[in-house]
Amino acid sequence: MGDWIIGALINIVGSVAINFGTNLLKLGHDQREKLYSSNNQGDGKFVPKSVMYFQTWRIGILFFAVGNCLNFMSFAYAAQSLLAALGSIQFVSNIAFAYVVLNKTISVKVMVATTFIVFGNVFLVSFGNHQSPVYTPEQLIAKYSNLVFVLYCMSLVFVVALSQYLYRSGETILSDNAKDTSTHWRTLLPFSYAIVSGAIGSCSVLFAKSLSNMLRLTMSSRYQFHSWFTYSILLLFLCTAGFWMARLNEGLSLFDAILIVPMFQIAWTFFSICTGFVYFQEYQVFDTLRIIMFMLGMTFVFIGISLLAPDENKVKHMYQEIAGQESCRWRRRK
Repeated sequence: MGDWIIGALINIVGSVAINFGTNLLKLGHDQREKLYSSNNQGDGKFVPKSVMYFQTWRIGILFFAVGNCLNFMSFAYAAQSLLAALGSIQFVSNIAFAYVVLNKTISVKVMVATTFIVFGNVFLVSFGNHQSPVYTPEQLIAKYSNLVFVLYCMSLVFVVALSQYLYRSGETILSDNAKDTSTHWRTLLPFSYAIVSGAIGSCSVLFAKSLSNMLRLTMSSRYQFHSWFTYSILLLFLCTAGFWMARLNEGLSLFDAILIVPMFQIAWTFFSICTGFVYFQEYQVFDTLRIIMFMLGMTFVFIGISLLAPDENKVKHMYQEIAGQESCRWRRRK
């Protein structure tokens, strides 16, 4: 059995665990909001316990952490772009978990969108990079200082800044006039939120891949794990992974899981693939056919994203609820 198959199997199990944990996190937030609604008499004085006190949320954190540990292990055996694309398994499990755990009604539109995304990722996996060479620390350092990678990082900063600006602008507009705002802003709000989260969160994949690479070197007695480079990458990994976790937790409290989870995963997958291409130069194994099929897979993924956009009435109702929650929080602070 090839190393990339081992990595793929570990990653699939980890991805399912992450998605199950994500839905439990959302269930914890829903239980907290339900407790607030049942005890609040309209004056906004009742403050429920922190979401950390809810058992479902704590179990969700456990599954989420175990799944991420498994995914970390998988990066030692397969290419980053391949494992990022394998995140499609989360969309399959997300339907089942949203139905069983959150009691959500799964529409035909969501099923069709998920099918497009899964088929797209099947193309990405089938025609992606199946190699995973082991690099020395010197080679990894050289890749971090490569001009193309530096330019990519600068463009990533620009994308994050623009998306954050759009999110803040949309948040202000919706809070001022939630009823009459166009659907454009109500759809752009969660999308821009997911772009910021995915762009920064995907960097944790790169650092995890570098750490797992050095761990393999250490196990083969060719590298001493304790070095300034290792600890620097570990610090960057903890920062970006912590940011991703915090944004995911906050996003689940703001948006419907059936809407925000796919957006999070698509943004994370896209930027993870791009980062793997640029940093590890994984595109070098591609011929014309593989490039075409890989682009076709990405097209399927984006079609699925567009189909996941919620109906106008549902979006209006969702943001009216968000505006009401913000109003209650403001009264509590007063």
